[in-house]
Amino acid sequence: MKKSFIELDLRSVRAPAFLAAALATLLLIPSCSRPTESEARTGPDEAPTAPVVKVQRKTLGNQLEIASEFRPFQEIDVHAKESGYIKSLHIDWGTHVKTGDLMAVLEIPELQEEVERDKAAQQRSEQDLARAKEELTRDRSAYDVAHLTYTRLAGVQKTNPGLVAQEEIDVAQGKDDQAKAQVSASLDAVSAAEQELAAAKATLQKDQALFAYSRIVAPFDGVVTELYAYTGALLPAGTSTSQNGLALCHLSQNDLLRLVIPVPETVVPDVRLGEPVQVRVTALNRSFQGKVMRFSDQIDMQTRTMHTEVQVPNPNYEIVPGMYAYVELPTARSVNVLAVPIQAVQRSGSDTGTVLVVNGQDMIDSRQVKLGTETANNIEITSGLEEGELAIFGEQSRYRPGEIVKPKIVNLGAPDENE
Repeated sequence: MKKSFIELDLRSVRAPAFLAAALATLLLIPSCSRPTESEARTGPDEAPTAPVVKVQRKTLGNQLEIASEFRPFQEIDVHAKESGYIKSLHIDWGTHVKTGDLMAVLEIPELQEEVERDKAAQQRSEQDLARAKEELTRDRSAYDVAHLTYTRLAGVQKTNPGLVAQEEIDVAQGKDDQAKAQVSASLDAVSAAEQELAAAKATLQKDQALFAYSRIVAPFDGVVTELYAYTGALLPAGTSTSQNGLALCHLSQNDLLRLVIPVPETVVPDVRLGEPVQVRVTALNRSFQGKVMRFSDQIDMQTRTMHTEVQVPNPNYEIVPGMYAYVELPTARSVNVLAVPIQAVQRSGSDTGTVLVVNGQDMIDSRQVKLGTETANNIEITSGLEEGELAIFGEQSRYRPGEIVKPKIVNLGAPDENE
């Protein structure tokens, strides 16, 4: 009875120890035969594929989009310079004209009569000048004869004092002086006639210039957007500041358009003359090339903006003044800088971050980088990377420094907006 109790007690003590040893053996066998996950991933054949992008040089820049309305490059109301009735009209609504094209002819009878009178006065002055010149020629001939006679008599008196009477010499000298004075008077008459002729010509030229204003011509290439008067209408002279004077038409230069945009104060330092910009016209579903051609160089105190104008060529008249457009104004540009997609950078601060790089041995290396200009797609790398290196694209938490991967370059499609 006592022996059985002792044997039972020993069995109860040894059973748990045996079970524990057996369980440990079973657990140890699978762990020794199966490789760890890290060992599997470090093998050359089992290395995971990693999407990568090349570190490249690009031109980065943000875009400020401002809405505006197209205006003609220049537009005026065409007025008559001299009052008159429209005799013939050569334009209509929408007529395209070139510089110097005839638009209308006015009937101005009083100016035409004035021109005819000026022509008659000029002819009379020309005749008076011709007569004065003839008188001058005759007086010069008379003077030559009188002067020669006096010179001969004076010479004879010197050689033979008693041969010629003194009275005859005095008479010859008087005729010589008189003929000389007549020549001088004739010269004055010719000069006066020439001045009268010059005045007559000037008057005729002035009246002819005024009469030429009866032909109204286009001052520049443009389109007649409004027609105010028709054949037979009286056009007053557009020489006063009154706004009640009837104009012939409204002329707009539409082959070159302008967009006036209010540039915010914060963007003013980035505005440069000659800067190319993209102009998106929603009505045409198209974009056109424009240039920043002028700005006021002064901030408006009320709106805190600067008056800026963008010129857009419109040679085919596709754009109609009055259409709305959106100007994409480039700001904060960085030219030819190292850049990577935003998805390749894990930020650690406002201008710092981490990039995982695949080196020449296909091993991942972690780099601390400094950041610069950022656009919607790319970000500038100011230090920490070299051109041509491969950076991990996408989620970086999937990879660890020192891990071997198979790099696969990702095709990102469209490039950055300013490349």
